[in-house]
Amino acid sequence: MFIRVHLWIISCFILRKNDSQNEPLPESVKTLGLRQMIYLGKGASFVKQIIHAIISIALRLFFRRIEAVNVESVPQTGAIIFVLNHPNGLVDPAFVFVSLSRRVSFLAKSTLYDNPIGAFLLRTFEILPLYRRIDADAKTQSNSVTFDNCFELLERGRCIAIFPEGISHDATKLQPIKTGAARIALGAIGRRKDELNPSSFRLSPSSLKIIPVGLYYTSKTSFRSEALIRYGEVFEVAPVALDENGEPPREAVLQLTARIETALRDVTLNLETASELDTVLKAEALFSSVYENLIFKQTLAKTFERLQDLAARYKLLEKNDPQKMRELSEKVTRYEAALKSGGVTTESLSVLQHPTWYVFRYLILRITLLIILAPLAIVGAIIHSPAFLFSSLIGQMFKTHDADAAGSSSKIIAAIGLMPLTWLITGSVIWCFFGWQFALASIPITILCGYIALRSSETLIDMRVWLKSAWLLFRQRALFLRLLVQRETLQKEIGTMIEK
Repeated sequence: MFIRVHLWIISCFILRKNDSQNEPLPESVKTLGLRQMIYLGKGASFVKQIIHAIISIALRLFFRRIEAVNVESVPQTGAIIFVLNHPNGLVDPAFVFVSLSRRVSFLAKSTLYDNPIGAFLLRTFEILPLYRRIDADAKTQSNSVTFDNCFELLERGRCIAIFPEGISHDATKLQPIKTGAARIALGAIGRRKDELNPSSFRLSPSSLKIIPVGLYYTSKTSFRSEALIRYGEVFEVAPVALDENGEPPREAVLQLTARIETALRDVTLNLETASELDTVLKAEALFSSVYENLIFKQTLAKTFERLQDLAARYKLLEKNDPQKMRELSEKVTRYEAALKSGGVTTESLSVLQHPTWYVFRYLILRITLLIILAPLAIVGAIIHSPAFLFSSLIGQMFKTHDADAAGSSSKIIAAIGLMPLTWLITGSVIWCFFGWQFALASIPITILCGYIALRSSETLIDMRVWLKSAWLLFRQRALFLRLLVQRETLQKEIGTMIEK
């Protein structure tokens, strides 16, 4: 008991000391629920509301937790250009749609219009085609029409959004930023009503704003992973004189592009290699493991902030003291190996933060609930398994679209079609044997069973972690306590590194 309390106090002291010294300005963090996401689609046409609701349900089911940071800071009026990183295909713009109440017109690659269904959806949501040189048979000269449409929307006080990297990718850092966003912003703010009057701007110098948006996923393609939408600091665009072709000066474009890149880096996680990302993720999990317990789960926004901080500190440490960096990485790797050999994870060691009676009660209550709901969960799992497996297979088959990484887009789109098809097939079978009344009632019951199966599987996974931890504590108490001491030591080293 003394060891347990001692470790808890020391770990909290390290974390609180770090947080107090590096606490950023207060940010608003909102966990997006399904009702709120659907509600943001109100006021649109009936077709848009239906599509908005379908997208919201799909995202909320695929991702276990969705958080939005500083979404309240987005102005409710006036022209805005959102600039986003692009790690996850069509899922990225969908998150902006379901987190904002404002209408946003995205710029998307023109090849998406090749599909009739895709073209219908894109036109419904006023998505503008962008013709890229990397796409086959791209008519890049048509971009001037798209730019003119952007200017018109902005002059009407509307919002547009663009992915300035120009491609969806699996890289661990931002790709080189294209100049399109800067050209649109400067072109819109520099247009005049009267060419003979230098001060007759169609947009006032303070009416156009740029907002960087960072998207972060704990896993882009894993079902029931987590997603973070981070709205950055709003900044304005200073007007410049346009040339006779309506183009802004190249130097002004490059300066604004550099500013956009800096703003995007502030809201995204950037590491040079996958190995560096893995090291930082392991260090963050180790350092923040005392936060994760049965009672309290830290926000994904807090995790992301710590990842950004660790990434910056690791880069400095690798530059200034590479030997220390290698030693620390090796220690973390050895600790991870020791955890795996014991069959536990970093988070599961937090079982010692609770009294034994609390953990026991937690497990008993959930086991009882699982037993009660088991019949419904089994039925739901059996009915929905084919759709789930086929969606996963389609996600594996279509990992890319043209030159872009599809991320989880293929899985989610497949599930949007296969899940309702599953409900209709189930209802049709019941209709054949029991009549239309039972068939009609079976559809909501089938959906409910599927949801119960989903939540039950998550509870089982969580319980398995805690049961393994409790079993290790019971059978190999010396190993368990040694792992805790090692965690404390590594937390101290990482905490010292952050403080310095």
